[in-house]
Amino acid sequence: MRQTECVSFVSSPELDSIRPVLADAADLARQALLDLGEGGIGEYLGVTAEDASAATHRFASDLEGYRGWQWAVVVAAPEDADHATVSELVLLPGPDALVAPSWVPWDERIRPGDLGPGDLLSPRQDDPRLVPGYVESGDPAVDEVAGEIGLGRTKVISLEGRLDAAQRWHDGDFGPDTEMAKAAPSTCGLCGFYLPIAGSLSAAFGVCGNEFAADGHVVHAEYGCGAHSDTELPTGAGSPQFEPYDDAALDVIASPVAPVEPAAVTETSDTAENTDTAEAVETVDSVETTDTAETTEEASAAPEESAASEESAAAEVVAADHAEPVADDASSTTDVAAQEEASASPS
Repeated sequence: MRQTECVSFVSSPELDSIRPVLADAADLARQALLDLGEGGIGEYLGVTAEDASAATHRFASDLEGYRGWQWAVVVAAPEDADHATVSELVLLPGPDALVAPSWVPWDERIRPGDLGPGDLLSPRQDDPRLVPGYVESGDPAVDEVAGEIGLGRTKVISLEGRLDAAQRWHDGDFGPDTEMAKAAPSTCGLCGFYLPIAGSLSAAFGVCGNEFAADGHVVHAEYGCGAHSDTELPTGAGSPQFEPYDDAALDVIASPVAPVEPAAVTETSDTAENTDTAEAVETVDSVETTDTAETTEEASAAPEESAASEESAAAEVVAADHAEPVADDASSTTDVAAQEEASASPS
């Protein structure tokens, strides 16, 4: 059996052009399929003409995995023949069959990212992206160096190859039209991490040297990101959105003072004067009592004398306010002291 591309089935309009000897060979075609022994022969679908001497009878396929496919049996009969013979048996995909995609050569199936470790990928035959090394590439930097030293690589990239690469890089993830570039504060061409490449492409492309950005990737000079070398954080970055609340701060608020009435002031003054007079009288009586005690008791202890001295000093202070009574008391006290010293001294 052989399989060909998908076919469509048309029978009714062509029945008039098919010779009866070919159109009546449906039973012969089914028997040929039964003799094949593959099984899966379904209902009869019709017949189509191939030419004046051949026609194809079709049967639905009931084989697992071949849904929508058709058995095709080609029968033939010369012009003067009275019966047909089987020429070919094939299983073909019908209009609704699930088939594999069209064949694509391997060098056209390769996509970026397909190359893995250990894989070998050679360029296509007569690849337009490459030219022999002895032919000028059109890149002044490359041609000048190769000419000076008299050497050159076996193949160098052509002008077409450079233009293709430039277009891919421009339209890629690190081109000027990406969302990252549109939101960047500046461009790669003005960044300190930008490493221009050599050759004619250096005017528009370079390599990023920032490990936190597009590190190691070819970037367009108009590309940019937030990790630009001139990026500065806005003033106050990291500060809270609202003013902090200092729970250690104290607010001192002065309490209102009630006004003092004049009558209350007068009453207070009178009370103070009466208090001073009472204290003065009590002090005088205390001084007189102390003097009498010192006259009658000669062997007073040192602490008592010290106390008496303090009381005498207090008496003198009171005497300043009441001059006459205090002065009389002081004179009598002096006379008594003189008499005691005279009696105590030896005769």
